[in-house]
Amino acid sequence: MWNRKNAVILALVVLLAGIAVYQNWAAADRETALPTDTAPKPNYLAPTLSLTGLDGSSYEVGGARDKVLLVNFWASWCGPCEVEAPDIKRLADKYKADLDVYAINVTQQDRMDNVKSFVKFHQFDFPVLLDSDGTAADIYRIKGLPTTFLVNSNGVITDVFNLLNPDELEKRIKDLIQKKNAEK
Repeated sequence: MWNRKNAVILALVVLLAGIAVYQNWAAADRETALPTDTAPKPNYLAPTLSLTGLDGSSYEVGGARDKVLLVNFWASWCGPCEVEAPDIKRLADKYKADLDVYAINVTQQDRMDNVKSFVKFHQFDFPVLLDSDGTAADIYRIKGLPTTFLVNSNGVITDVFNLLNPDELEKRIKDLIQKKNAEK
């Protein structure tokens, strides 16, 4: 039969279950909340900027978009940029349905004829943006080249790196695309 002891135990179990459900709900809410601050580092919204591409079109970085975005700061005279260019091209082609690539040339520190030769040689068919006055490099606090930012479809930077081996770069891109697709 029910007595006072059983009623207290039942009340305690219900209370503990309620606390567990609340904590789980609160943790899930924190994980899905978007950041509100902008900074060129992981877990912050990507700083907004608008640049003109080699094709004369204007391109926007920052904000929500349909695809994952890889933003790569580079220069034609940069040896490591030369090394990673074929991998970026290959991954841009392979994941074009889910990945946008913006190659931002630090044009202030480069020569336009060298930029065009580099793009032609590596057959870049994704937007090559020109940072002719260095503003984008300043906003993104570029200290060395290459510097790459991975940005999710919500406009949040998820990763920043200088040079990765091709397999690791592809893994990070695939993981980001899978997370985006899981949100659908």
